[in-house]
Amino acid sequence: MSIYKACDIRGIFGRELDEHTAYLIGRAVGSIMNGQTLAVGGDVRISTPALKSELIRGILESGTSVADLGLIPTPALYFALHHLDVAGGITVTASHNPPQYNGFKLMLGSMPVDSAYIQMLAKKVDEQVFIDGQGHLTYEDILTPYEQHILELHTRGKGKVVIDSGNGSMSLLAPSVFCKLGYDVVPLYCDFDGSFPNRDPNPAVYEHLTDLCRTVIDNRADFGIAFDGDGDRVVFVDDKGNVAKTEQSFVLFINYYLKGKPSSVVYDLKSSSIIKNAVLDMGGTPIMERSGHAFIKKRFLENGSVLGGEISGHFFFKELGYDDGLHAALIMARIIQESGVSLSELVSRIPKSLITPDIRVFCPYTEQDHWLDQVRKQGEKLGRSVQLTEIDGVRLEFSDGWLLVRKSVTEESITIRIEADSKSSMRRIKKDLQQILPQVRGVQGL
Repeated sequence: MSIYKACDIRGIFGRELDEHTAYLIGRAVGSIMNGQTLAVGGDVRISTPALKSELIRGILESGTSVADLGLIPTPALYFALHHLDVAGGITVTASHNPPQYNGFKLMLGSMPVDSAYIQMLAKKVDEQVFIDGQGHLTYEDILTPYEQHILELHTRGKGKVVIDSGNGSMSLLAPSVFCKLGYDVVPLYCDFDGSFPNRDPNPAVYEHLTDLCRTVIDNRADFGIAFDGDGDRVVFVDDKGNVAKTEQSFVLFINYYLKGKPSSVVYDLKSSSIIKNAVLDMGGTPIMERSGHAFIKKRFLENGSVLGGEISGHFFFKELGYDDGLHAALIMARIIQESGVSLSELVSRIPKSLITPDIRVFCPYTEQDHWLDQVRKQGEKLGRSVQLTEIDGVRLEFSDGWLLVRKSVTEESITIRIEADSKSSMRRIKKDLQQILPQVRGVQGL
């Protein structure tokens, strides 16, 4: 599978991605930027220093200058794009992927790059027609002003929090910020280790948070915080040691931000209807977008929305202009304190949703379009009784639920998610899907 994804570049180090590829990507990006300056940072992964060094060498040899930000969480790169005189930025990271992966997140100004840019970059790397020159290398301490900016956005708080950084890029910064704001911090896996020995870097897979749930209970903490590998995603655990689903956390952010100030909120099409309903209940405008960090962020910025979010744990805030796991965690702490009740109580007030997880089904690349076409034909056959949406894959919305079938952007599979108003509706939609796609019969969860 290609390392050039819809939103970024990502692959297994040593097999799909190596130092020479990083150098060529640097040459390509440097040639495209044509003498401007790029901010470059990287996460804690073991392969990051070697990839980052060769990426920078390629950029410089194409006549584009580099401001080296060092080891940073990804939100610090976004902050740098707003506060340094740079035309864009790259951070070397595989985000939430397992330790054997690495890659590159790219930004042009404050906007993420789109699929067309990624494919143009891939073509340029393949053709290897580059501009020659010599850019200038400088080193910038962005973490100090980034931390100060976060501190200025928040007032002092109180309470006990467990911070699980998973040995990722927020390991030092997040505990430091919470302590400086007056919180009693219990650190968990807050030492840099790019092999991620204690848990998988993806906190949106709730099974990875067993240790955090137990530590919250053992320490009688008010809540727990889990970051992904590069610190732009966050998931919360309540005071009873239960994971607050990302959609539930998003509802709490919606209720907080839209109270008395209705605005638009961007959400991904895989989200439960509790998101859309929460926005409508607060007088806001829900805007559905295809899944993927770059797509959500672009729509969020273009619409001037107050919030954006997706079920992977990315939360975007208007006051920042980007997503930031640390800022989101501090907002959650503020919500809990100002409400006067526990996180578990706040979550219990959110309407329940009958929805499947994201179910992945192996499907050869050659068959994926056929699968989607079969679902699309069924939607067209049903006519006005169903709403057909093709923002990303095929989504069929019925009067009592919806079905989404889409291509995975990371592996050779189709992903399926279903939400229904009742168990009987859930059974009917699953049965209908099995008739449309007999290949999914016997798949767990379907």
